[in-house]
Amino acid sequence: MAAVSSTELKTIITDPEGAETLVRVADQVGRQLKDSGLTTSQIRALFGEVRQIEAQWSMGNESRKTAGRRLILLKPKMAYRARRASGRAVEELVSVLDPALDQVIQTRDPSAQDHNFKRFVEFFEAILAYHKAYGGN
Repeated sequence: MAAVSSTELKTIITDPEGAETLVRVADQVGRQLKDSGLTTSQIRALFGEVRQIEAQWSMGNESRKTAGRRLILLKPKMAYRARRASGRAVEELVSVLDPALDQVIQTRDPSAQDHNFKRFVEFFEAILAYHKAYGGN
């Protein structure tokens, strides 16, 4: 799978004007993941966890702190799933999501981190959508 550059990831996650880059990269990644045999259940297992974090993220300060911790702990969960899955498809997905997640985690300003997390979710959602659009099962 062609690697997503750190510049592209930074644009996708931190630039409010990065929607075109998000769509272009998600299209490429979604197609490549479909071609490498990633199943919908494999991608949804991770996406479901991100959706739960997203719900908790929006509940207020205390819940937001817990969601931030869960977001950091998503990294080892992704690594575990990548290692455990047969084939390299989950590993390829994680190789894109892990540095994107770093862009969110490393943001210190809470308001900017909120926006970056939202863009991370949008990026993941777009990858899933393109994966399905290209016939991923």
